[in-house]
Amino acid sequence: MLKLRFTADDAQRASDDWGANCGPGAIAAIMGMTLDEVRPHLGDFEAKRYMNPTLMREVLDRIGRGYFYMKPPLAWPQYGLARIQWHGPWMLDGVPIGARYRMTHWVASHRTAQRGIGIFDINAIASGGWISLSDWAGTLVPWLLKEAVPRADGQWSITHAIEVSRA
Repeated sequence: MLKLRFTADDAQRASDDWGANCGPGAIAAIMGMTLDEVRPHLGDFEAKRYMNPTLMREVLDRIGRGYFYMKPPLAWPQYGLARIQWHGPWMLDGVPIGARYRMTHWVASHRTAQRGIGIFDINAIASGGWISLSDWAGTLVPWLLKEAVPRADGQWSITHAIEVSRA
């Protein structure tokens, strides 16, 4: 998979110093940037501490690398970013959309002929960040939901898929 330009220690420092989380991590991973290089492009992220699709588009525009939002049905980008929706009671009819938005997560994806789809998840940074899709879906996601999204039902879907131009 792609070589990261930041370490677990860098990610922890950025999280402690300015709130870096899944969005900035996924951007840095797919762009081949450090978290500190991504930081000036983040707009009002530090005040909000989350990245919605609008802010993601603004950040990508500021960085200046080409990209396009994929149209449904959504699949993993060959080289890009995916916004994951965790499923749970917030997905029921009548629940405000804002409740869904709070239960999302950004990852990067990179497909190679030899290895298939690799996923960068900031929660896997201690093991290098990039893991196979099967390890992400079968091991990391269940752990993450148990630890951070306890009311989740175990299901997830891609709500936004962004194909990024390679450097």
